Amino acid sequence: MQVKIVLLMVLVALNLRPALASLAPLLARVQAETGLSAAAIGALTTLPVLCLGLFAPLAPWLSRRLGIERTLSLSLLLLTLALLFRATDGSAGLFLGTALVGAAIGIAGTVLPVLVKRDLPRGADLMTGVYTMALCLGGALGAGLSIPLADMLGSWERSAGSWALLAAIALLCWRLLTPHPWPEQHRGPRPRVGSGLLRSPLAWHITLLMASQSALAYIVFGWLPVLLQRRGLGEAEAGLLLAGSVFVQLFAALAAPWLARLGRDQRPALLIALGLVGIGFYCLLQAPAALRWPGVVALGIGQGGSFSLALALLVLRSASPAVAGELSGMSQGIGYCLAALGPLAVGVLLQYDVSLTGIWLLLTAVVLLAAVLAMLAGRQLVLDVDASGRFVTSSPAC
Repeated sequence: MQVKIVLLMVLVALNLRPALASLAPLLARVQAETGLSAAAIGALTTLPVLCLGLFAPLAPWLSRRLGIERTLSLSLLLLTLALLFRATDGSAGLFLGTALVGAAIGIAGTVLPVLVKRDLPRGADLMTGVYTMALCLGGALGAGLSIPLADMLGSWERSAGSWALLAAIALLCWRLLTPHPWPEQHRGPRPRVGSGLLRSPLAWHITLLMASQSALAYIVFGWLPVLLQRRGLGEAEAGLLLAGSVFVQLFAALAAPWLARLGRDQRPALLIALGLVGIGFYCLLQAPAALRWPGVVALGIGQGGSFSLALALLVLRSASPAVAGELSGMSQGIGYCLAALGPLAVGVLLQYDVSLTGIWLLLTAVVLLAAVLAMLAGRQLVLDVDASGRFVTSSPAC
């Protein structure tokens, strides 16, 4: 049973990044064919991240009413339809489909940590690494195959919409191979985000860490090929570099939780990962072009590790699946809304012809902010709910 649920989680996670990563290498074609301005393209890259945040808090509500399994099925159905809609002609379909993609991924991404905490509590951090690896693999496939698919299928719309097939396969497998029980009537105190979690410093440390590292991740997904093309690289090589960076994340995402177990808490692993992110941005945007591939490797290791560890904190800092659901909803809801400012800011800077050095300084500032937050969120603390339903923070039992 555990092997089956792990494989199904991996298949689901494989679908949560291609819809985002596949559009970035195509942005030059999208802009040329639609006539959208750089600011509008910036809004397009920001929209799915914003919808990730807006719809993530909906996941705990849906899970309580429909059950976790049905909620995940609903999100996969929405993702399939959104990808097909995004492939229609016109800017309206592009923007609306992209928004719905973000909504679907926001719900699914919030539910997955709860499933891990419920079904695989003992190896929750390691299982988080496994499905984060699947996320990264999906992102690498989306970034690396988008241009070849566009050339083979004859348009960027068909390339962007082709990922609906993978989402439909995941939906079919999840629906047929997983029981979908209705949730039992809840008894006893239930944690509520508005009644206490927003007053928890630890919850905010995790949320803001999620926001800062996610802002960097979605800037890479949305703008790295464009930034590299401004350095004189071709469209295909820029897309390949993005795919290479995301592919390297596979191994870092799987290894980071294992390495984090070597220390008393997750702070050293987080700082090392974020340091590599900073090195990667410098090599890609400021150093000589010969360092672009070492920069891609450093960026991939750093972002894969930091993302995996940030997701692992959602289960490691939660005393129960209920707390994990509320913390996941808060950190991914508020976190992704704040993270959406990253791609938007880069789009605005490009609209006003700010130099690559200026953009690199912005990215470096976000990396430093994430490092400070990692020192706070990485401490060995646990969020729990007391008898009156209030959130409390304590040290875990040895």
